[in-house]
Amino acid sequence: MMKGQLAGLMKQAQQMQENMKKMQDQLAQIEIEGQSGAGLVKVAMTCKNEVRRVTIDPSLLADDKDMLEDLVAAAFNDAVRKAEATAQEKMSGMTAGLPLPPGFKLPF
Repeated sequence: MMKGQLAGLMKQAQQMQENMKKMQDQLAQIEIEGQSGAGLVKVAMTCKNEVRRVTIDPSLLADDKDMLEDLVAAAFNDAVRKAEATAQEKMSGMTAGLPLPPGFKLPF
């Protein structure tokens, strides 16, 4: 009986590992856009935090360099927050019913 339970747990762990890999592959394909300055600066990235594009409105190029740098940082941070929220949402379906401790984040 114990051997059968262990085999079942191993199979369940292997299935979860396969599902995790599939989910991570999907997250690498989902693109999120962060913005700042009312959309004048945009950062597009995947849910794996790989930046794909940075778009800066030409009207900002003549402005203050420090302000532009702040807007780029704010757009990047906005994109990271959105990517993390999307990843958490996608992963929550996969981990539903698992006895995970409060605040445990997937993917790691």
